[in-house]
Order: sequence, then C-alpha cells, then structure tokens
Amino acid sequence: MPRIAVVDRERFNPENTGLMINLCPVNRQGTECITRASDGKIYIDEKTCIGCGICVNRDTEKSIAILNLPEELCSRPVHRHGKNGFCLYNLPAPELGKVVGIIGRNSIGKSTALNILAGMLKPNLGNTESEINNEEVMEFFRGNESRKFFEMLKAGSIKVSYKPQQVDLIPKRVSGKVREVLSKLDEKNILDKVVSELDLERVLENDINNVSGGELQRIAIAACVLKKASIYFFDEPTSFLDIKQRIKVSKFIRGLVNQNTGVMVVEHDLVILDYMTDMVYLMYGQEGVYGVVSGIKAARTGINSYLDGYIKEENMRFRDKPIKFIEKTEERKRSKELRVSWEGMKKSLGKFSFSSETGTINKEDVIGILGENGIGKTTFMRLIAGVDKPDAGIINEKVVVSYKPQYIDTNSEETVEEILKDAISKYSTVLINPLGIERLLARKVKHLSGGELQRVAIASCLSKRADLYLLDEPSAYLDIEQRLMVSKILYDFIMHTGTSCIVVDHDLLFLDYFSERLIVFEGKPAIKGEAKGPFEMAMGMNSFLSGLGITFRRDPDSGRPRANKPGSVKDREQKEAGNYYYT
Repeated sequence: MPRIAVVDRERFNPENTGLMINLCPVNRQGTECITRASDGKIYIDEKTCIGCGICVNRDTEKSIAILNLPEELCSRPVHRHGKNGFCLYNLPAPELGKVVGIIGRNSIGKSTALNILAGMLKPNLGNTESEINNEEVMEFFRGNESRKFFEMLKAGSIKVSYKPQQVDLIPKRVSGKVREVLSKLDEKNILDKVVSELDLERVLENDINNVSGGELQRIAIAACVLKKASIYFFDEPTSFLDIKQRIKVSKFIRGLVNQNTGVMVVEHDLVILDYMTDMVYLMYGQEGVYGVVSGIKAARTGINSYLDGYIKEENMRFRDKPIKFIEKTEERKRSKELRVSWEGMKKSLGKFSFSSETGTINKEDVIGILGENGIGKTTFMRLIAGVDKPDAGIINEKVVVSYKPQYIDTNSEETVEEILKDAISKYSTVLINPLGIERLLARKVKHLSGGELQRVAIASCLSKRADLYLLDEPSAYLDIEQRLMVSKILYDFIMHTGTSCIVVDHDLLFLDYFSERLIVFEGKPAIKGEAKGPFEMAMGMNSFLSGLGITFRRDPDSGRPRANKPGSVKDREQKEAGNYYYT
C-alpha cells in the first residue's frame, strides 16, 4: 500500500521540529525520515517512514497526516501540491451537451481538479521536483476520458472558460466600472442579454470595488459566459446568492448547454446541484490530505450514493454512516409555552422599510426564515435580538438571546480555545467534537478559513446561556456534509436544552432538514420587506416555492427533497394541484 505523509506547512509550528526529529524511531536508527527544511519546518520521507504515528500523535497543531492508501484505489496522483502536500487522484471529464457536477467536502481537491481541466494548473503526476512534459501527461491518461479532453484542448478544437471560486478576490485583480470590465470580455456580442438574465443592469455603472458579494458573483458568471468556449467551468456559482437568484442562475447555466457546449460545476447547495446537473462525479478522501474522483453517475443516483457514503460500483465506503432524511409524517407535540411575541413591528433604514405581521415563538420552536437578499431578514433578526429597536410595534423582550450575525469578525488575535472556553467546558460532546473544532483550538481566529470561522461562530453562539438562539446564514462557507451536520446539531441542541432557535439561510435543503415552522419574507429588495408567519412547514414552503415557480418532491430512496425539473410531468401535476411542496 502506498504511504502518503502530508504536512500543513502553514499550521505546523517550527518550534516542534527538533522534537519530531528526535522522536522519530527511523531517525534514531540512523536513517533520515524526518528532516529540517530551509524554513525550519519538517519534511517526511514517505519511503523510509514506517507509519508509527508518533509524530502525528505529538503534533499539537494537528498539521501532520500519515496514511496508507490501498494500491487499487490510487497508485499515482494526478497532482501533488509540493512535497508532503495534498494529493489528487483521478480527474473528472467534462461532456458536451451536459451539465456535469462535482460533489464533495471542502479541501478535497474539487477546485484543483477544475484548475487542471481549465488549463490553470499543469498536473505534475506527483513529481514535485522536476517538470512533467505533455507526453508524460498524455501517457498517464491513456484509456481515460480525460485524455480525449486534453487532446482536444491541445489541438484547439475546444476552448474553455473558467469562473473561480473566490470571487471576492476579483476587485484586487480588476479595476474599472462593471460595464467596462464586462465589455472587454464580450467575445460573442451578448452583453445586454447576459446582463438582463443575471439582473445586473443597476450595477453596470458601479465601480467593480463597489458591489456586493452577490453582485460580484453574478458579474463573475457573466464574465465567464461572455467568452467563446466549448466548456464552461463554474466553481461554486451560488455562494453569496439568495434562493431566488440561485434558481435563476441555475436555469441560466443549464441554458448554456447544447450539442457543442458543455458545463462543469462545483456546488455545495444539494438542491441546486441536483436541479442543475445531468451527471455528477463524487469526490472523497481526507480534507487537506488527499482526494479521489469517482466514476461518473447520473445526478440522482450519484447524489444518493454520496449521501449513503458508499459507491456500489466501486465497492468503496467513504463514510461510516449514511445521511438520512426522515419524512415529517407526524408533527411532534410542541410546547405552548411562549418565549417571544411581536406585533406590528416597523423599521426604516434609509430608503428601506421593514414591517411584520403578528408572530410568536414558543419553547423548543425551530424556525427557518426564507426570503431574498436585501428584504429585511437581518433587520428582523437584529430587532428580535435587541441589537436594534423598532420604530413602531411591540416586541416581548423577556427572554435572553444569543445572536450569531451574518458577518463574523475575522481580525481577532485570540485563539479558538480562548473564544470557546465556555463551550469546551460545557458542550464538548454536543458541539466541539461534532463540529470538528478540536483540531482548531490552538489556532488564532484571524487565521481560520471561512468554513472554520463559521463553525467556531456557531459553537460560540450556542454555548452562551440563552432562551432563544438566532443564527444568520450558518451554512455559508460550509460544505454539504457540514451543512447537514450543523442542521442536526442545531435541532438536537434545541430539543436537549429546551430552548428555541431561528435560522436565516438560503440553502433550502438545510432549512428543510432543520425547520418545523417558517417565516416567509415578501417585498422588493432594498425598497421594502414584510415578515409573514411563522407558518407550519408545508404552508410556508408552498407559499415560498410558488413565488419561485418551482416544485419539490421527495426522493423515494434517500428521502431528500428534490426540485422537479421545469416542465416535467411531476412539475406540471403539482403546479396544477397547487402543491409546490411535497406532502
């Protein structure tokens, strides 16, 4: 079995280098295994390493991983990010006439795979010391669909266009007004059409440095599509977008496909991925260590295999337990003990006005909030949390509230352990361990990734003593498995503590998995918004989905909610019956 040793060089503490060298039994026998690099950190020789695990166990930063991989699983990587770096095994292959998706956890190699296919990164086939020529790459992919793609790309018979994952970096690389930036990229003379379909008219005269995250995402999608290409790559095209925008962007991306054009997309919103794609590749492995690309599957069966954690055709189990969706066939007996009530709330913020109907929250209520961006969801949460005061109306403020805001402070010099001192002492088994925070405890908050910071913020919010927990977009930056895990943790925590919770989010699957009641926001973004409800789940979802023009059904195998394909028999039948949400 091939052994790989991976060291997270950003996380490894060079002060531990001497200790690791002295502890290694191979080193002590006179053979070099762990050595000191020029930056003072360590390198591990995989050929001499015996896999004893001593260095892994003594590494307080959890920055070292040493694994034995089955020979039949992955003999040689497609790419390795430097010596003792992340390994990617296999590649997906785009297809003309189809939208092909990639599903997998964060830090598992999805973006690396897209970068290789888009020509942004040359595969090194695991050789980090000398350059690999094109002939070696072609030989490596002999008998693989990827070889055909690379041959066509080299011959110029296909062209590619790529939308990167980190759209927030675009203003650092591009300057000027949005119209000027997009006009320079318009190789097909379709700027006006694309701008209209992506709702970008009102930002065309804005400077690229003066647009929101959602607007920047749609600008990046437009920039990708304006180029002449046969294959379009989209890395997480719906982050920063609200549900309505996600559906619209999904339809737009699907509309790109014809017999001469294909799309490949990475997406963490499972409903959107299913809605958008024809086929999917599964990616599994260990975060930050290695990733493996499965064979291609039909979208429905592929997503179900991913949730099950088992690929039958490859006899590969990559998760101990399946992710299950339980039908809400019976409403549990909910408490009638009142926690919060409000009536006729109003709040004006510049040109924007917010209002609400009468509503109540009881003990053990788990409530989701649905609505577009800029329609007052965060305003509502801040009013309930007592951060802001309403201009009119009544709020019962007899409860203690813990609030996780939408935007989290990333500049703290404190360590995660310092931030979560109370959570560690009270809730290690129900929060710290399930959220995967233990390995982050020694790190400073300002050095965390978006997903790591989100999980820490959730744990911090829930660890505070409160009657009502308010979480604004807790699924942002999380991968599919983390989103469903957080949803379950939230629900179990509320039931265990006898408290209540309101969650704002744009992932329909996340909210469907978690919520028992819904507050639905209506209105016009940036102009006015009105909060209606809470409604029972079916009534709230039916109201919201009818406004989007999409219908949901349950998958018969996994039990997960699925969006029906537009115009399908099931879609037409449910719309005619007025049942937009499964019953």
